[in-house]
Amino acid sequence: MASCRYSARTVVSVDVKKKAWEQEQPLHNRWHPEIPPVAHVATGELFRVESLDWTGGQIADNDSAEDIKHVDLSRVHYLSGPISVTDTDGEMAKPGDILVVEICNLGPLPGDEWGFTGTFDRENGGGFLTDHFPHASKAIWHFEGIFAQSRHIPGVRFPGLIHPGLIGTAPSHELLHIWNKRERDLVESSTDAVTTLATVLHTRPLALLPTAHGALLGKIEAGTPLWEGVAREAARTIPGRENGGNCDIKNLSRGCKAYFPVFVEGGNLSMGDMHFSQGDGEVAFCGAIEMSGFLELKCDIIRGGMEKYLTPMGPTKLHVNPIFEIGPLEPRFGDWLVFEGLSVDESGRQHYLDASVAYKRAVLNAIDYLSKFGYTKEQIYLLLSCCPCEGRISGIVDIPNACATLAIPTAIFDQDVRPQRDGPPRSPYLVQRGDVSKCAYDGSLPITKNLALS
Repeated sequence: MASCRYSARTVVSVDVKKKAWEQEQPLHNRWHPEIPPVAHVATGELFRVESLDWTGGQIADNDSAEDIKHVDLSRVHYLSGPISVTDTDGEMAKPGDILVVEICNLGPLPGDEWGFTGTFDRENGGGFLTDHFPHASKAIWHFEGIFAQSRHIPGVRFPGLIHPGLIGTAPSHELLHIWNKRERDLVESSTDAVTTLATVLHTRPLALLPTAHGALLGKIEAGTPLWEGVAREAARTIPGRENGGNCDIKNLSRGCKAYFPVFVEGGNLSMGDMHFSQGDGEVAFCGAIEMSGFLELKCDIIRGGMEKYLTPMGPTKLHVNPIFEIGPLEPRFGDWLVFEGLSVDESGRQHYLDASVAYKRAVLNAIDYLSKFGYTKEQIYLLLSCCPCEGRISGIVDIPNACATLAIPTAIFDQDVRPQRDGPPRSPYLVQRGDVSKCAYDGSLPITKNLALS
């Protein structure tokens, strides 16, 4: 009997028991136009893509945070693809087109229904609140259909809004050069404003520049002159850029359509970094519920779409950004507890309309409040990074204070966390909720190894 034409054709499959570089279909963890496609699809075709978790299996389902502490951050974001796209006449997507990507379905890989949330050590990646939480920590989550719960953060349960943290098209050589130049200029400039912001956000690297260390380049054979040349200039996958990339948008889920600029022949779509759930901002950095997973997709091509719909910024027509439509399926919550933050840092220093500082304060205010209900502050930090909370820039005009808000659905807790006349629960009514796995940094890993800034 012929297979139904509506079933998805698997174009990239993975084996979670194998290392990223051992997969039958090569994966990659850098952006470069010379990385060749591993699969080809036609517009209107329903196809399936599988992916490893973003660390490629470096993190285990256990009660130790040692793997988070020692994770090699140069070997992350193992992407499935690239996938080239042609129209029904066999013509490839071309530079200047828009690639329309519809997410029809997605989820965890069967037999691998678990994920993790963590905070990196200060000297190995850090995070949004490293100055408050300097040590590695981890929480494991297990999935029950659409719901997630954790033995490390008991008393909470919520539905996941599953999405790819990272999805995008390949850059052209010209765009890749622009990325590398502007990010290197940022690292080398160290202006007062940049240095001040880096200090506020606990002196993390300003950018992660290209490095051959840890590079995986798909079908390009390691050790060849081509591999060496590509590895030296291929862009790291840490930030989102004009091609999409690592934007960590939690609403990019079932039923969404994303409109990606095309910069190379075929578009060369890649994806990975699957999340079962995430809060706006993913504030713990390793902060969604990270998992292996699959996507079922359909593509279309809008010829000349970049000129028609995407207004470029700057002197070239390459400084454009994707747009997307939110799908029809989202968790529904009726009651929210909203925390405000202003652009005044913890020392009392005033900043001018700084939304990053304001959001940091909103997160800190929420952590302090919810820790009064039997949780440690580390537990709440991880929870706010992966539960379906909603962040907003609520005010950006009233000088000198930007106002950011963080809204948390109260239904995810098994207790009432709203303010009451008698105050938060006290012993013997206060139930202690355990703790996440934690470990202290012992200085055994040099920062240059894992951040690979050379």
